[in-house]
Amino acid sequence: MPKTLKQLVQLGQEKAPEASVDDLTYLVSERANLTPSEFKLKQDTEVSSELEKQLQKDFKKLARNVSPQYILGYAWFLGYKIMVQRGVLIPRFETEELVEWALKHLHDGMKILDLGTGSGAIMVALTKEAAKKDIKDLTLYASDISDSALRICEENFLKFALDVTVRKANVLIGLEKFDLIISNPPYIKPEEKNLMDSNVLQNEPEEALFGGEDGLEFYRRFAKQIRKHLTSQGEFFLEFGFSEKDELAKLFATELPDFDIEFKDDLAGKPRMVYGKWQK
Repeated sequence: MPKTLKQLVQLGQEKAPEASVDDLTYLVSERANLTPSEFKLKQDTEVSSELEKQLQKDFKKLARNVSPQYILGYAWFLGYKIMVQRGVLIPRFETEELVEWALKHLHDGMKILDLGTGSGAIMVALTKEAAKKDIKDLTLYASDISDSALRICEENFLKFALDVTVRKANVLIGLEKFDLIISNPPYIKPEEKNLMDSNVLQNEPEEALFGGEDGLEFYRRFAKQIRKHLTSQGEFFLEFGFSEKDELAKLFATELPDFDIEFKDDLAGKPRMVYGKWQK
């Protein structure tokens, strides 16, 4: 007898008891090609045997702590379907806010770097949203230290028909000058591991998550290198951990006294983003 969507979520709870209801609902709704609101309205809809078989396989992976996005092979980011796989960071909702902030500073002819690009989600969203605003002639670069990330970002750039120069680089070493640099770097402290979901720790790359003992290793290196990599009108946008604002402010005050620095909270009211530009 065919099962309903609601029954499939219940089945998932039996097969993968450690998985959250949110992850199960997300997985079932994505496989059924439904938005969250459509899923709520259609929970009593019976599904095909093919969909049920697929979800049975998915639940086995979920029971092994594989993230739903890795099971599906994609994640949504600012409305764009971004391919992801194990070894590449899953783009987060908070980072969408970083993109929207940077978008307000874009104009024609800028040379842009997505530093530590991972899946390429930031570059895809920033460029596609810029096109909607009729911002033209952007020169696009993306860099990462991970070969896995470089492979998957190139697939995403190809999928979205973006002309992006991809470089392997450790922070900014070996790269040129840019008008805008944007990055969601590793910033989690080792002591915060116990607060993280097990599927994140088991699936996502440590080098994209953890930022050294105090979470600020990337920012120290960035601050020492940035002057050589920003044009005279250049700007940067970085995400950081919500507990790191004070230490980051001290670091930038010491290392970048000739920069104007601005911090911004995320929608949850937590300090999350920082903007910098040369002082006039």
